[in-house]
Amino acid sequence: MTLIQLVLLAIVQGITEFLPISSSAHLILVPWVTGAADQGPLIDLMAHLGTLVAVIAYFRKDVLSILTAGFGFLLGRRDHPQTRLFLYLLIATPFSLLVGGLLFAADWMHYLREPLIIGIATIFFGLILWVSDRFFEQSGSVEVRGFSAPIIIGLAQALAFIPGTSRSGITMTAARFLGVERREAARFSMLLAIPLLGAGGSMALLDLMMSDSVAGAPGLLDGLVVAALSAVTAWIAISLLMRLVARIGFLPFVLYRLAMGVAILGFVFL
Repeated sequence: MTLIQLVLLAIVQGITEFLPISSSAHLILVPWVTGAADQGPLIDLMAHLGTLVAVIAYFRKDVLSILTAGFGFLLGRRDHPQTRLFLYLLIATPFSLLVGGLLFAADWMHYLREPLIIGIATIFFGLILWVSDRFFEQSGSVEVRGFSAPIIIGLAQALAFIPGTSRSGITMTAARFLGVERREAARFSMLLAIPLLGAGGSMALLDLMMSDSVAGAPGLLDGLVVAALSAVTAWIAISLLMRLVARIGFLPFVLYRLAMGVAILGFVFL
């Protein structure tokens, strides 16, 4: 892979991972638009590993507090203020890990990398995001909801393996349907990304380390370059989203998704 392609993939991943516009769709479309060879899901996952570093660094205080609450919970202490958040993240996580594991084990991921699927999902889930943001009241965080909240959000996250859905978008959508205010919906969505990004990125890193070098195929160095650059751009994207989402809402992202979806379908059918 060329350095230009790696840099482009890293910038696209970093910017789009935590915005509700589907990073996986953008990563798949990069070679489709530029005419380069498809980098494949392993490089995509390495890009996700870079964004994992960014989200842990940005929410480092929350992550440390959640881990402290988790260890305390395992030792029988229930008085930590983040115990409920720890439990909610624990409940919401397994659904996507199970679906992702099944998709990769069965080697079905490549069936979802079609522009037609991406275009339809981009439009459909963009409209669902708009409905949740426009017509549902907002108050408080996910943690003040009942234990059905993390189950609903976790099931929603499992849909994100369909490129065009957007992991952050679908989890924020589910949270907004539950009445969670925008900034808290974004925060929970980003914290929920940590186990999934860690699992996928670690699997890709191990695969690239153990695989034989094939001429023209992405290698470990390619993956590390993408991961490092993705971490930088993701940090910037997270900072902007957390500052602006409460004020601007999700409508600008919905409009972008509609335009992108229509453009994709136009290229497919015209």
